[in-house]
Amino acid sequence: MAMEFRFEATQEHQLAAIEAACALLEGQPHVRSELVVPDGASFSAIANRLDVSSDDLLKNLQSMQGEAGFQQDSELKAIAGEIDTATGSREVRFPNFSVEMETGTGKTYVYLRTAMEFYKRFGLRKFIVVVPSVAVREGVLKTLKVTENHLKALYDNPPYRYYVYESANLSQVRQFALSDGLEVMVMTIDAFARAENVIRQTTDRLQGERPLHLVQATRPVLILDEPQNMESENRIAALASLNPLFALRYSATHRNPYNLIYRLTPFEAYRQGLVKRIEVASVIEENNQNLPFLRLDEIKIQAKRPVARLAVHKLMASGAISETVLTIKGEDDLEKKASRTEYQGFVVEEINYGGKFVRFANNVELRVGQATGVEKEAIFEAQMRYTLEEHMRKQARFRDDGIKVLSLFFIDKVDNYAAEDGVIRQLFDRIFEEVKAGHPEWKERKPEEVRSAYFASKTKKGGATEYLDTTGKSKADEEAFNLIMREKEKLLSFDEPVSFIFSHSALREGWDNPNVFQICTMREVGSETERRQQVGRGVRLPVNQDGARIRDERINVLTVVASETYERFVSELQSEIEAEYGREGAPPKPANARKKTKLTLRKAHMLKPEFKQLWEKIKHKTRYAVTIDPGKLIEGVLPDLDAAEIRKPRIAISKAEVIASDKDTFEALTQSGARTAIDLAGRYPLPNLIEIMENLMENTSPPMRVSRRTLLEIYRRSKSRDAALENPHEFATVAVGFIKARLADQLVDGIRYEKIDEWYEMTQFEAEIETWADYIVPSTASHGAGGTHIYDGVPFDSETIEKPFIEALEKRKDVKLYIKLPSWFRVATPVGDYNPDWAIVMEDPDGGDDLLYLVRETKGSLNPDDLRPDERRKIACGRRHFAEALDVNYRVVTNASQLPSGGV
Repeated sequence: MAMEFRFEATQEHQLAAIEAACALLEGQPHVRSELVVPDGASFSAIANRLDVSSDDLLKNLQSMQGEAGFQQDSELKAIAGEIDTATGSREVRFPNFSVEMETGTGKTYVYLRTAMEFYKRFGLRKFIVVVPSVAVREGVLKTLKVTENHLKALYDNPPYRYYVYESANLSQVRQFALSDGLEVMVMTIDAFARAENVIRQTTDRLQGERPLHLVQATRPVLILDEPQNMESENRIAALASLNPLFALRYSATHRNPYNLIYRLTPFEAYRQGLVKRIEVASVIEENNQNLPFLRLDEIKIQAKRPVARLAVHKLMASGAISETVLTIKGEDDLEKKASRTEYQGFVVEEINYGGKFVRFANNVELRVGQATGVEKEAIFEAQMRYTLEEHMRKQARFRDDGIKVLSLFFIDKVDNYAAEDGVIRQLFDRIFEEVKAGHPEWKERKPEEVRSAYFASKTKKGGATEYLDTTGKSKADEEAFNLIMREKEKLLSFDEPVSFIFSHSALREGWDNPNVFQICTMREVGSETERRQQVGRGVRLPVNQDGARIRDERINVLTVVASETYERFVSELQSEIEAEYGREGAPPKPANARKKTKLTLRKAHMLKPEFKQLWEKIKHKTRYAVTIDPGKLIEGVLPDLDAAEIRKPRIAISKAEVIASDKDTFEALTQSGARTAIDLAGRYPLPNLIEIMENLMENTSPPMRVSRRTLLEIYRRSKSRDAALENPHEFATVAVGFIKARLADQLVDGIRYEKIDEWYEMTQFEAEIETWADYIVPSTASHGAGGTHIYDGVPFDSETIEKPFIEALEKRKDVKLYIKLPSWFRVATPVGDYNPDWAIVMEDPDGGDDLLYLVRETKGSLNPDDLRPDERRKIACGRRHFAEALDVNYRVVTNASQLPSGGV
């Protein structure tokens, strides 16, 4: 049976992003479909319509930004452009709203569900996903395919179609314009950005009309995937030419975050365990690690002074690194000439015409014909060997977990792989044969079976640039493209031998695969965001053979094998993130993969009476019950709901009689007699209000449930019943917001834990833990028997909170023993499992003979309002678990000085 990806419909970060987009349209009524005939046009279309005013949009935006702690925009940032419509040229302006989500956290899933929500809540039905490249397009199409059944089930099987725009199939455009259902059309920006594109030409297939005019008539909602690649003047004009209602922009690396409505920073993604952790293995030229590429071609006399022709690797305006020959003279600074910090210190001190050499201020001397930094093949070999060894080791470890390991190589030149004598392909084949000898499960595999590649190429067609799916038209190229871009499930199966993927830049963004565990960067990094883009291809959490996500932090580690020093790679990666989010938004720096260490369990510590007593106190599992008082909930919600404004629909409906001309399209029977209605109350059957509320309760963040009787009682006793009849969707949205706020309070206040006859065994502690040397504090306190932690070192995630806390514990004489509780030690809560931080045994500060047995959670603040809602709730539940069910002292602290103060 083929693998099927499993999707979790209740992930808080995703629901919060969806809800942020929906909150923008607060006050928008549910718009029923209407056939629009543009004045003077020969065609009709069923269009989106936005009845929320610009002022209300801005108020909604500012309200969300204020709650999220963002800087509030003073105006709606919009894109403008002059467009050619069926009725003449005019200017169009449309607002843009940005959602910023770290790569690998499900932004494509989020915007597809947002479209579903827009259709369900507001009746918006025409969406265009605009992408910058084939790689991104194929990734979107794949997500559409694998989520189709999941989304239909989640949204009660709406009339839902998706497809990629193809210039040869203009019936798609007619379907998009005339369909009454939810339509999602995926387009590359190059498909409509030029005057020569088919979509801009008149055609007999549409009775002499331009396809673009049909699209314009629908007033589509644009979803821009990776919009930082659509910022040129030409591309902005192209987006405006679609005549959109508004645009939602989704990226991890926005260049211009217009009207930010949601942000998931790299630090938050790391802290919540939504992405893999990163380690870096540096492969550099020994004893020459500070010498970038230089080649001295010629020294000559020019204007009575010596000048040199010197080849360097220059950063181009496009962000690419290109070998460039410069003419240099005395005192020239190569860092400025090449626009790269790698050449820092290379200031020309002397050009010696007679001696045929150039000397720089850092004492590096280069003779004509000599080059530095060119031992590429040796570096490639070292990178390749390390990657293959790491790959095969991980595959052996993860096979029992049902995880297939993939490695991704970014190479410097396509010909180095694609050509028959390509140095990288030959290196791989040779090294694979050598390395596999030490790994039995690979012995029967041939190198050509386990590798594949995808390189985008360009061609000119009709005056426009089109991206080809393959490097050629061979069957092998097509199979490789399909496997990498379209058949992720097959690629992740143990039955498929391909495990090593090669690319140049086509897979730098838009494509990823959850089971990429190694990224080997065999090319110099160009633009300032390229490191994040490359790393982003492998940070998604892996899946097993059942398609289920793996959340084991011991498994979820991405190894980046870089052809530069560890320090430089990490520094530049952190700089890219900090430039966008500040230091507080950056996760801990990636660990040095070449500096791994093992922590050893101190078995003697486990025999100590104080450890046995501590474990006896904290080991027990519990079950919880939540008591909700419906009466109290109703009484808490009603005052807020009665005070809220439920705005009436402000809509005009144009009617036209239509006939079905065939299965998929409609034609206007008459184009006159349309009339307008101001008030929709009573015009259409009232939707099931309680079902709407139930759905919002379960499918907005955080998902919750209350009984249908409670929802009915809230409606029955509300003073806004008449408003609910006139605008049921807005009433439901407002009511559910208040219900969830009150319910969250009761959830924490009403939870009760009781001990059950199950517990965590001491035997679950591993004898050894492999971790990174950069992220441990040795447990070697002078007053203890080799330290007071149960292992001989303590791993930490935070240098500002956890590390100083550990160091303080190691110095305190009153701390007899402590444990960083392992990831498998969890407390069940209604909002997800909770893993507390520390268990500590201390002397009694009052001088008694009894010891204190403590559980402590370390946070950056003691103010609950500074924590995310789910963190705050988990801590509240943890307190009930330990303090009430197990009678263990539990607290949240920011530092070790907040522990009971005994002898120090």
